[in-house]
Amino acid sequence: MVRHGQSAGNVARDAAEAAAGLRIDIAERDVDVPLSELGERQSRALAEWFLQMPPEQRPNVVLHSPYIRAAQTARFLLDRMDRDELLAVHADERLREKEFGVLDRLTTHGIAQQFPDLYEQRHHVGKFYFRPPGGESWCDVILRLRSVLDTVTREYAGDRVLIVAHQVIVNCFRYLLERMDEAAILEQDRAGDVPNCSVTSYAFDPTLGKRGKLAVRLINFVAPLEQTGTPVTAGKDIPAAPKA
Repeated sequence: MVRHGQSAGNVARDAAEAAAGLRIDIAERDVDVPLSELGERQSRALAEWFLQMPPEQRPNVVLHSPYIRAAQTARFLLDRMDRDELLAVHADERLREKEFGVLDRLTTHGIAQQFPDLYEQRHHVGKFYFRPPGGESWCDVILRLRSVLDTVTREYAGDRVLIVAHQVIVNCFRYLLERMDEAAILEQDRAGDVPNCSVTSYAFDPTLGKRGKLAVRLINFVAPLEQTGTPVTAGKDIPAAPKA
């Protein structure tokens, strides 16, 4: 699993938060927000890392969010790969960013100012269960990702699947694959944002459990960027509620 490269939305959010603004200054729909120039560099560095793998270790199935920034990140790799190596490439709407509803494009300060009741409710309920009007909770995201895992198990068992998506998607997959509970995944979330173009990976281990299961190999791995001197970023996607 890979989080997309830094996006123009990440940059705009940082600027808005630094200025204590109410709204993130970006005109596009969230789905249409592209990579920043640095995000493109990060995606190139990651693509080179994948291409240095032996062919039998490279992904042969690529599933990505339909959001532009994730699709662009995947495209940097796909454009360098031999298409004969790939069994499938799909944009899957179930991998889309968490939907923020009425809080879309608001900064943390903006949410507190324009929707104080929701701001208070979110802190009381916690981000795992809190669902803004018109949006999703983490539980909602996890529900759709369960069906993604069903698809992967049914159609790509034994294959090397790469998923390119978003920060919440990576965290929610970790919740499912590592069999976490609310406290465990929120502890991981509080520890820091998922870096852009970082890799989180699992491999099947037949010695685990009664029938084998996926075991963690890498978590938020950023060496592909560090090895090329590409800056590592970990900005929030837009708009992200404050950590608690």
